Amino acid sequence: MAATTATGVEAKEQPLLNAKWMTFAFLFYLLFYSWVRWYEGKFGWSAGLDSFAPEFETYWMNFLYIEIVVEVIVASLLWGWMWKSRDRNMAAMTPREELRRNMTHLIWLSAYAWAIYWGASFFTEQDGTWHQTIVRDTDFTPSHIIEFYLSYPVYIITGGAAFLYAHTRLPYFQTTTKGLSLAYLILWTGPFMILPNVGLNEWGHTFWFMEELFVAPLHYGFVVFGWLALAIMGVLLQVMASVSNLIGKELTQGM
Repeated sequence: MAATTATGVEAKEQPLLNAKWMTFAFLFYLLFYSWVRWYEGKFGWSAGLDSFAPEFETYWMNFLYIEIVVEVIVASLLWGWMWKSRDRNMAAMTPREELRRNMTHLIWLSAYAWAIYWGASFFTEQDGTWHQTIVRDTDFTPSHIIEFYLSYPVYIITGGAAFLYAHTRLPYFQTTTKGLSLAYLILWTGPFMILPNVGLNEWGHTFWFMEELFVAPLHYGFVVFGWLALAIMGVLLQVMASVSNLIGKELTQGM
């Protein structure tokens, strides 16, 4: 339903779900990780087997340094912008605008789930295959540089943005009146803790040779923290409760 301006001209309202942003989020990660996988395939075998070779420094250690710097910059800018541009007057929000923001929030959650797939599934499974094939001579293997220090931070940054979007733009998750959503906190901090668990993992591998034994107790942390992503069910229940309430309001007001 279009709104009418003071001059009598109909103003086109924004769609509730912006399909273009959903498509962009899906294609962005797909194309980016397709390039990453190509890079890994091209230089993993030719320059990634001997950490003492100059090629390893050129193609892999420099890759590591660059990705860490870029990740810190992107997280700072994105999370900083999310907080700085937060809605300071949610009480004035119309039901339709709140419904539209819920749809945008679902796009962020979809991007988070897609990023987790690449990090915690695709590249993690690939890393297991790598270690069953190659005897590493350093903790910074090509698969680790991509898995631990690229794909994990990417989904952490995405999840943090989704968390901030919900708690700074949606009345249902408004921190000042509702506090923090426990389900959302688990959804983000659970997979986040996989990254610190990498330190324990690398420390353990210093003393024990268990590359082929991914069921070893040393790796249980990855599984437990990964399972905490199932808190998405609780978050989706909260989102659906908010949306259901808003749809009822819209129908009552003659949407």
